[in-house]
Amino acid sequence: MRRIREAVLPFAGNNDGLPKTVREYREKYKGVSQILDAHPEVLEKVHEDLKRLSCGGRKGRNADFSSETILRALVVHAIEGGSLRETVVRIAESDFLQDFLRTRKKAVMDHSFLDRCFQAVRPATWKQVNAALAHAAVAAGQIDPSTIRADTTAVETNIHWPTDASLLWDVWRVAARLLRGGRSIAADTCPHRFHDRKTKRLYLFITRYAKSANARRQRKVRTAFRQLIVRVEWIVEAACWFCDWTPLWRKIELDAIVAELRRFLPAMKRVTEQARRAQIVGEKVPAAERVFSIFEPHTELLKRGRARKPVEFGHMVLLCQSPEKFITDYTTYRHRQADCQLTETVIKRHEELFGETPEVLAADMGFCPDAEKYEELQEQVGTLAIPRRLRDLADAVLSMWRSFRAGIEGTISGLKRAFRLARCHYRGFKRFAAAVGLGVFSHNLVVLARQAMT
Repeated sequence: MRRIREAVLPFAGNNDGLPKTVREYREKYKGVSQILDAHPEVLEKVHEDLKRLSCGGRKGRNADFSSETILRALVVHAIEGGSLRETVVRIAESDFLQDFLRTRKKAVMDHSFLDRCFQAVRPATWKQVNAALAHAAVAAGQIDPSTIRADTTAVETNIHWPTDASLLWDVWRVAARLLRGGRSIAADTCPHRFHDRKTKRLYLFITRYAKSANARRQRKVRTAFRQLIVRVEWIVEAACWFCDWTPLWRKIELDAIVAELRRFLPAMKRVTEQARRAQIVGEKVPAAERVFSIFEPHTELLKRGRARKPVEFGHMVLLCQSPEKFITDYTTYRHRQADCQLTETVIKRHEELFGETPEVLAADMGFCPDAEKYEELQEQVGTLAIPRRLRDLADAVLSMWRSFRAGIEGTISGLKRAFRLARCHYRGFKRFAAAVGLGVFSHNLVVLARQAMT
């Protein structure tokens, strides 16, 4: 059975003689601790997910760590901005952070256990937690939700730059590794020989000379592509055969390899298909029909018109923020929607959360819907501060709200730099959305803590 909280007195030390930077660091965590203590409903929502990790043994032994400790460890992970391994090491080396977690004189949790805890908390729970914190902040008069600003940003997935050649090589090396693992357990399951060096030479030749202007070299590149595609299609067929016949051996180790291979196979097949269409047939494959990583097949190609970064690979996130820099709402989109289609969603979500539509909604020109929808939304909102024409940028009122809207850009930068949202290092869209939720929640805790400090 997992306890919900620890009965421990926190922060036994003092700040005498410490530098200003250290004092501010500690005051920030003390403020976050007070907010978490003042809002037990936040912990209760997370506890509902975490208690599934430990059902208790036959003797009724309690879990080593309470839900409160786990939630605070995840908050430290987001605020410190390191990996789970770095987070655990930092907690182990800091008595102050152990006081924050309320685990003084206890063994520090392992990073793999903390990872399982992170997976246990659903993305919907993080949205509920953030909504509960927002309602409490509104009731305490800490934030004013009547005026909000909205914007979208891209959070990248942890993949390399995808080319047809690199994706084919990913398919080959992963399939060959797993098939060799199966053969080491039962030799008859995979009678094939793998020529990794020959395949890698083809991949490196394509990578080196793909942009060559020499016509003779380009013919060799096309020939190498054909050979590489044929080889990869062969190993995918071998993997399919392995998955169909290996379960008859009834070995747990082989079943684990089959399960991992089956998780990769749909993306592997799409990679070989799109490479054949693009490199042999000469067809232009749309981005919606492509896979950009066999490890993160949910990844989406994003074009946002940025000069330094015209193409990104990840997912779009919608953020809504109050003047106090508190993020009142967020949404992670598996498939991107145009910003002009999100304006009505922002208003409806705000009404669901706070019971009324915002008095002011400020956004950039990309959020401007068509003329008919604009008039309809303007009736629902007191001031719809979204410029429709270039001459609107010269309007004094809209110019003031445009300056207010620009404030969310600093928050987006802070989320990416300080809360690990520039690139998500977790696998799968579910964990991607959970990482965004944890980052937003931790950001809001810090905002309220600093507000209390000042």
